[in-house]
Amino acid sequence: MRIGYARVSTMDQDAQSQRLALKSAGCEKIFQEKASGGRWDRPELHHLLGQLRKGDVVVVWKLDRLSRSLKDLLLTLEKIEQAEANFQSLTEAIDTTSSAGRMMMQIVGSFAEFERAMLRERTKSGLDAARKEGRVGGRRPKLSLPQQKEIITLVTSGQKTAADAARLFRIHPSTVARLLARHHQKGAGSA
Repeated sequence: MRIGYARVSTMDQDAQSQRLALKSAGCEKIFQEKASGGRWDRPELHHLLGQLRKGDVVVVWKLDRLSRSLKDLLLTLEKIEQAEANFQSLTEAIDTTSSAGRMMMQIVGSFAEFERAMLRERTKSGLDAARKEGRVGGRRPKLSLPQQKEIITLVTSGQKTAADAARLFRIHPSTVARLLARHHQKGAGSA
């Protein structure tokens, strides 16, 4: 089955020209919505993807109707491929039912993978530089060292339970459990 997807960004836009192009391309069913292409919470698109069967072809008038970002476009195309369905964009003449169309999408995918690899390298480089300067990423600890020592003393001496200490310091009980586990590991390591 050929299934069309039409999208406009604003309420004052009309998808009629897209619908006509999709009908003339042989689409038996057309999903239409008014939503930004940058949003992933598009119910009609999810409905379409959820009912795809092997051999179906998802047809759009133009690639940007499916998604505004390359990353989201590739995720959507991956979902189509997982359903063993195909994809066709009328304006860009991309058609994954042909070997040339599949090659084109693989080239687009290669560029996206290259972009992700470059981003990972830049991020790693930035983190390494920050470490060399003595800065460490991540969230700041909820408890100062004196507070940690106080909790360990209160719980190990039996003055407070772990749950009582958690309430006293307004932290989650699992934070106290991790703190005590680290303390016991250090104690076992020195014995």
